[in-house]
Amino acid sequence: MRRLFSAAFAYMLVGVASGLFYREFTKMNDFPEGEATQLGLVHTHLLTLGFVVLLIVLLLEKAFALSESRLFSWFFWLYNAGLVLTSVMMVWHGCLTVLGQESSSMIAGIAGMGHILLSAGMVLLFLALRKRLFAAVPATPAAPAASASVSAG
Repeated sequence: MRRLFSAAFAYMLVGVASGLFYREFTKMNDFPEGEATQLGLVHTHLLTLGFVVLLIVLLLEKAFALSESRLFSWFFWLYNAGLVLTSVMMVWHGCLTVLGQESSSMIAGIAGMGHILLSAGMVLLFLALRKRLFAAVPATPAAPAASASVSAG
């Protein structure tokens, strides 16, 4: 649980800092305001996919003890590796755009690998959640209808 909290907090800090970097880096390089660059998306990706999603996972961990599933550790590391890889590639691509340099297909390929890791992590999260969700529901015997009407009379 502490790992999730720490990771969510770190993504919140880095997400806010990336918004500041975007604003200052584009100003410093006289990049036209409103023109598209990947730097503007890093802020929202880190805050949403890092901070918000991991806070939701923290709540799910609290409710269903997700970390008791072996799949949870795989989710945590794959998801975080994918988010970091994707974000770094977005920063790299965005900086090249602001500096007026050409991007390569290598950047897109590595970012694609980050997205694949994110997707694999999400699948593992759902598998771990399914395992814990159905393990957490106790089997309750059905009450006979006849006993309900007898006790009411």
